[in-house]
Amino acid sequence: MSEHPLSAAVTRRTLLRAGAGAGALLAAGRLPAWAKPVATAAAGRRAPDSLPFPHLPAGHASMPQIEHIVVLIMENHSFDNLLGMVPYQVPGRGNVDGLMRKHGKIRNFNPNPATGKNLYASLRTDPCQLVGHPGQDWDSSHTAWDNGKMDGFVRASGPVAIQYWDHTAIPFTYSLAKHFPLGQRYFCSVLAQTYPNRRFFFCGTASGLTATDNVTFSTPAANGTIFDRLDAHKINWGVYYQNLPSILIVPDFLTPAGRAARLHAYPQFLTDCAAGRLPQFTFIDPNYDTTSEENPQDIQVGEEFVAQVVHALMKAPTWSKTALFITYDEHGGYYDHVPPPAAIEPDSIQPILTPYEIPGAYNRYGIRVPQIVVSPWAKPSYVSNIVQDHTSMTAFIEYKWNLPAMTYRDANAHPMTDYFDFKHAAFKKPPRLAAAPGLKKGLAECTAAGLTPPLPTS
Repeated sequence: MSEHPLSAAVTRRTLLRAGAGAGALLAAGRLPAWAKPVATAAAGRRAPDSLPFPHLPAGHASMPQIEHIVVLIMENHSFDNLLGMVPYQVPGRGNVDGLMRKHGKIRNFNPNPATGKNLYASLRTDPCQLVGHPGQDWDSSHTAWDNGKMDGFVRASGPVAIQYWDHTAIPFTYSLAKHFPLGQRYFCSVLAQTYPNRRFFFCGTASGLTATDNVTFSTPAANGTIFDRLDAHKINWGVYYQNLPSILIVPDFLTPAGRAARLHAYPQFLTDCAAGRLPQFTFIDPNYDTTSEENPQDIQVGEEFVAQVVHALMKAPTWSKTALFITYDEHGGYYDHVPPPAAIEPDSIQPILTPYEIPGAYNRYGIRVPQIVVSPWAKPSYVSNIVQDHTSMTAFIEYKWNLPAMTYRDANAHPMTDYFDFKHAAFKKPPRLAAAPGLKKGLAECTAAGLTPPLPTS
């Protein structure tokens, strides 16, 4: 079963009315160091409401090279699903931990219950996705993970779960991967759907949520949101959205005076970039019906959107002091071979599960997802092997302005400073990037496959 998109759980009209006015290693016992369980002792851990730099006042700015932080979270793709072919198709990137190829053939597989045989990962020949498949609800995600064996994706969601795309479908993304840092131990925050994972970024915890449903609207943030921290220290921020601002999954977000005025329709982002008026922190929401890359969308439509965001930032007067983080909220049910390690529980609030759901807690990261960091100060062709999740982006924001943490998870998350070299702006002049593909050829391929993806109206 697949999640409902953002616009299904809450009608677009409701949100706009509110906002527009405003594996194998584990089975063999060879556990890599990064995947070892997190120590349970509290000693040495930072606590909620503590500061990254306790000897400095809250709100104190560090990293003067970065004045504008931008976060773009797309939807529903694993690292292997989108970037698994990078080591074979991007020069100089053979060290990236993608899919395994031997004698020209991909060797990653899952058992196929329908045939009793192994089903090997294969290239999808069109850029479109099925309706409702693969799935990434709590049970599907835990089934896919299978206690670290990473062999349950096909069992959970069918053969489509082990298909992948490469540079022919998403050349712009692959050109980003050629130049800019990749996080190859970057995981979503929980083995669950969009809402819980986005709330980990916004709030440092999912506060009991396990699904993309209306429970979120009666579940307040346990210790506030990152936007509360920014407001408390007069740090300017803005949310730019195409059809829905996803921060509204946190109830009462618009209650503080002036909040609605910080939510902007996406075209304003392009205007503010060109004018050099970007706020200190920017969050960007794609269109959750057409450009977010959730199924059944054409991923090349999302590729065009990502390219537009990147080029707008690179051409902006503020480029020299900007850091853009591009990631995906969760894996969407698609295969990845890297077992997510144990994680620090954010707080004492446990997942709200029915007796029929697979038992679990917030003590493990979700499936690995793409993470690309774009900045003049980014390390060229760097690959991070440090375990990170969505709260690591939160931690980067907290480190930049010495903001108090919300939970144990963001307080102790790695803040992603390893992606940067603040002594040398290697991309002061942005590199030449491949163009996003035109949609005509891909849509013809989709039609030939019997698929009709939703498309933007303008």
